[in-house]
Amino acid sequence: MTPRRATITAIGHYVPEKVLSNKELEKMVDTNDEWIRSRTGIRERRILAQGATSDLAVKAIEKVLEFRGINATEIEVIIVATVTPDMFFPATACIIQDKIGAHNAWGFDLSAACSGFLYALTTGAKLVESGTYSKVLVVGADKMSSIVDYKDRNTCILFGDGAGAVLLEPSDDPGYGVLDNRLYTDGSGGAYLYMKGGGSLHPATHETVDKRMHYIYQDGKAVFKVAVIGMAEVASEIMQRNNLKGDDVAWLVPHQANLRIIDATADRMGISRDKVMINIDKYGNTTAATIPLCLSEWWECGKLKRGQNIVLAAFGAGYTWGASLVKWSLANPAKS
Repeated sequence: MTPRRATITAIGHYVPEKVLSNKELEKMVDTNDEWIRSRTGIRERRILAQGATSDLAVKAIEKVLEFRGINATEIEVIIVATVTPDMFFPATACIIQDKIGAHNAWGFDLSAACSGFLYALTTGAKLVESGTYSKVLVVGADKMSSIVDYKDRNTCILFGDGAGAVLLEPSDDPGYGVLDNRLYTDGSGGAYLYMKGGGSLHPATHETVDKRMHYIYQDGKAVFKVAVIGMAEVASEIMQRNNLKGDDVAWLVPHQANLRIIDATADRMGISRDKVMINIDKYGNTTAATIPLCLSEWWECGKLKRGQNIVLAAFGAGYTWGASLVKWSLANPAKS
């Protein structure tokens, strides 16, 4: 029996207009442009001055619906990967469902930090492969500026706001679409990257606010060491599982956390820098949005083409990490 594959039939992204450059950060914390660029590869990031994560997501989704030429009422499931939901509940997926008028869809939020989009993509693909659903919207969106402490030079330089979305539908050709996934979790890593305040463990109080517990905390050195190994190994694993060599992969689409981590992953896979999607210089780390944001930009400019093998890889808080192999099915937008 021929397997039913889930394939990406439309894609879109959105970043806010407001730019926060390294030079501007120099005025806010003890840092400088050269130091940031040499250690992270980031020049600037985008900031959503007004609004919430759902507003970022809706802008990306509107592009998806417009390209696919469908109404939001045709969407059956909405999966939103985010660590910055509009609020604890209702889910951001519910808020988005109402904003776009997807009245026939059910949905939920998924929290896996920087690996969120891969977790959501795998989940959405399985829903399509099961034969139960045929139009699943997968969104990666984060307003990281809402949980960044702009007095902490170790974290405020890293993050930005953005969103990306894809539509998953059954593929006419089982050779195309989401072909394989490998996902991992190691909860012992929670001590090195977290936000302590606001949950049931530390509900919001004057004390938690005074102790700045509602901002992201990261032990940069500890996370860097495991991220380099984890992302490189899982990307290499997905290639080995599918008998692929570096020449067989058109693009590596890595989570945009740090340029040095990206380079290490490419080296481990045997892939040259010119086959790696990199836009961290413009947007910083947009957490769940980084991978779909890269995919959408590369597709819009005609670099991502039908039939190409692409490997998606990410590492995030949890620890969570994983990789996906996708055979790209969307034609070049200029020719579609």
